[in-house]
Amino acid sequence: MQHTGWVYNKPEHHLTLEGILYHMRTGIPWCDLPDEFGKWNRVFSRFNAGSKKGIFQIIFKLLSGIADKEWLFIDGTIVRAHQHSAGAASDDDEAIGKSRGGSSTKLHLAVDSGGLPVHFELSGGQVHDSVHAESLVAASPSSEAVIADKGYDSQRFRMFIEQRGATPVIPYRKNSRKTNQRIDECLYEYCHLVEKLERNYASMVSLAFIIVWLPMWVD
Repeated sequence: MQHTGWVYNKPEHHLTLEGILYHMRTGIPWCDLPDEFGKWNRVFSRFNAGSKKGIFQIIFKLLSGIADKEWLFIDGTIVRAHQHSAGAASDDDEAIGKSRGGSSTKLHLAVDSGGLPVHFELSGGQVHDSVHAESLVAASPSSEAVIADKGYDSQRFRMFIEQRGATPVIPYRKNSRKTNQRIDECLYEYCHLVEKLERNYASMVSLAFIIVWLPMWVD
């Protein structure tokens, strides 16, 4: 990561990363970080600087480069906004919207054949999954099949997938004139793999996915 400007062989950077991970695991406010991690504002400022440079997303993309590209699963899930997330006004796009449950963010996620994350996008909680369908697939590794639930039932989306050389495995809604006889039900059953301030939230998601990927890189 030399090109990012961060140097990781210094003890204080190790403590900074531990502090960021502690904040991520516990959800406590930055200002309440234990003193063992150093000054809380230094930990936050380094995290914020790394977020501006997209460092965590870069690492996530590098690690996910070994993804199993046979299948691609996509889905969206609502994440309720933390009580501190919609407070102070900001010029940044926070990807926080209003849905029936209140303030929320939606995580649009693509995972590989083994259920490991390969790409994600954020939106307000009220945004329908299908809005991000094409961009999710376009930004993910090419695959033999794209699997999604009925929320992505769209002939346009199926054609988009086929134009990319993949087979769409998406069941039709009950009110559709078409049947699901040709759906690969065995493959569709694997859908559970994916069902299980914006730049900072995206960095936290990337950091979580980095932790998921790291064991794959250990000999």
